[in-house]
Amino acid sequence: MKSIKMLLAIVTLFCSSCKEKQSATSYNDKNTTNVSTIPILETSKESSFTKVWIDSETGHKIEKLVDRKGDNKSFYFHNNPFLPTKNKKGWLMFFYGSTPNGSQLFTIDLKTKNIVQITNKSGNKSGEIVGDKTRKVYYRIKDSIFATHIDTHKTTFIFKFPTDKMGSITTLNADETMLGGVISSKEEQEIVKKYPEKKDFFDRIYDAKLERTLITIEVANGSLKELFSEKAWLNHEQFSPTDPKLLMYCHEGPWHKVDRIWNINTDSKNKKIIHKRTVEREIAGHEFFSPDGKTIWFDLQIPRGETFYLAGKNLENGEEKRYKLQRNEWSIHYNIAPDLKSFAGDGGNDGQVAHAKDGRWIYHFIPKGNNMVSAKLVNMKNHNYKLEPNVHFSPDGKLIIFRANFEGNSQIYAVAIDKVKQ
Repeated sequence: MKSIKMLLAIVTLFCSSCKEKQSATSYNDKNTTNVSTIPILETSKESSFTKVWIDSETGHKIEKLVDRKGDNKSFYFHNNPFLPTKNKKGWLMFFYGSTPNGSQLFTIDLKTKNIVQITNKSGNKSGEIVGDKTRKVYYRIKDSIFATHIDTHKTTFIFKFPTDKMGSITTLNADETMLGGVISSKEEQEIVKKYPEKKDFFDRIYDAKLERTLITIEVANGSLKELFSEKAWLNHEQFSPTDPKLLMYCHEGPWHKVDRIWNINTDSKNKKIIHKRTVEREIAGHEFFSPDGKTIWFDLQIPRGETFYLAGKNLENGEEKRYKLQRNEWSIHYNIAPDLKSFAGDGGNDGQVAHAKDGRWIYHFIPKGNNMVSAKLVNMKNHNYKLEPNVHFSPDGKLIIFRANFEGNSQIYAVAIDKVKQ
């Protein structure tokens, strides 16, 4: 009798183990989602701890993409964080993670979720620049610029700014021979030091009309080239993804006071405005290139806070396309899918320019005529928008990746664009 009971116990234990294994497989299988194993929850601190859940408001599956202790922060919306794996069978995504040795750059394999620390030099890093041809990540620590190879982790020194110049880099050109950035004044740095909150330093820097210089740095030999100087807040430098000589930059400041978006040819130094304001308090900003380099997209409001568009300037024929958005659909940042057919937005709270009463969502947009058709993917009501979500499409176009502070600190999440079938 005892032997029969023991045999039954072993069979029960074995079956239980099989069910757990099957549940785990369904939980992580991207192709055959078994909704019975995924909890339906309000997106919040509690849902984050489950790692994977279905947003109870939208019906879309959300995953805490980076499961790592400490702060984890995805890249700014127009900085490409993706790179093929060494065997070309998958994709890596770069992100910043906090460590006892300052912020470091990490990669996560989007398929296996394996996380690797790429950099280890002491000090906080800035730059967010990935070179897919050289397989290097470029960054600045204080006054020095470095590059670390993604596969070997070998780090090389590129350039050191002179002690009398406050410099930064933000972009790498299409053939990965030049970095782009600016040199700013010490007076500007003092303003930021005295008033560290953006709401306190933003207008002060603009009103000060301090000189900034747009620069490039040759990766091979570290030579610096000054393109031009202006008593204006030159910012948001972005090289074209296809034309190695085309650099976009902006005149930073209150958007309704500036003609913001400009291009410059790094050889001829010829400058060209991308969008000229036409009415009082019109704004255009948060500009970014399409992956094919043919269009510059930007947030357009005519006038500020009244009508909302995602606009695109075709660089080949000069035509400007506008897709209208509703007030609640306005987003701090937009991004475009790899196939160029749809867009993402990270929404905003009611204290921002649109003053949207119901704008705290991650959105997916599909153009239809002159309008956008929107789908809400993530309810962001439990997110503090002091941290901007900064949306990215995954390389296969199936996910929108964003950062949020549901847990109280910055973490990285991914939401499936296709709704879960229940």
